[in-house]
Amino acid sequence: MNAITSCLTAIWTSSIGKKLIVAITGAFLVLFLAGHLVGNLVVFMGAEPFNAYAYFLHHMLHGAGIWLFRLVMIAALGLHIAATVALTLQNRAARKQYECKSTIQATLSSRVMIVSGLTILVFFIYHMLHFTVRAGAAAGYDTAERYQNFKLPGAEHGVHNAWLMVIDGFSVWYVSAFYILGMLLLCSHLSHGVQSIFQTLGLRSKKATALLKLVSVAYSVFIFVGFVSIPIAILVFGFGR
Repeated sequence: MNAITSCLTAIWTSSIGKKLIVAITGAFLVLFLAGHLVGNLVVFMGAEPFNAYAYFLHHMLHGAGIWLFRLVMIAALGLHIAATVALTLQNRAARKQYECKSTIQATLSSRVMIVSGLTILVFFIYHMLHFTVRAGAAAGYDTAERYQNFKLPGAEHGVHNAWLMVIDGFSVWYVSAFYILGMLLLCSHLSHGVQSIFQTLGLRSKKATALLKLVSVAYSVFIFVGFVSIPIAILVFGFGR
């Protein structure tokens, strides 16, 4: 146990260790976003497919699966932000010793990443609360009975109508606006973060730099358009209403 603690302490106290934590947790979160987007887009298939998907997620491992995954997500996000903050403070201290243009640029970049990262954390917490305890729901959309007893083929009892909850949630303009703003910040963060993951893991060469930058931007645009298409379809075009 002492050996494990010493190893973890050594990783955390070194700048390389913290960079690896940021890269590994970042890679996990990047992959999660792609999977989460695919699942969210099922909403366009209608109430039955989306509610079947939601029912599966909430009944994995007898209901424990979704909570285990949420805990892993929170831990990964927490480690990612904590390591980023620690690196930013470390870079700020180093700047006092090595005043040069590249160091200043790197520190500025870190500050931008940390601000957007903390904003994304607030957005993530709100997003979780909004679709679990209906935080921020407008009048008429906060009745629990409204989302009960959806008739899903194969289910023994009526299930939760997650599809209608999504429709109702994004029918509120300020919820959709905050969601779009959150996704804009997230994807701005991704456009720099994805290529940083490759660099930290030693997978970026000079020849591949331009390509990786293009991939990072393209992935960020893909994630943004995919997620934002849902509130826009509901709020602007009346999908599901």
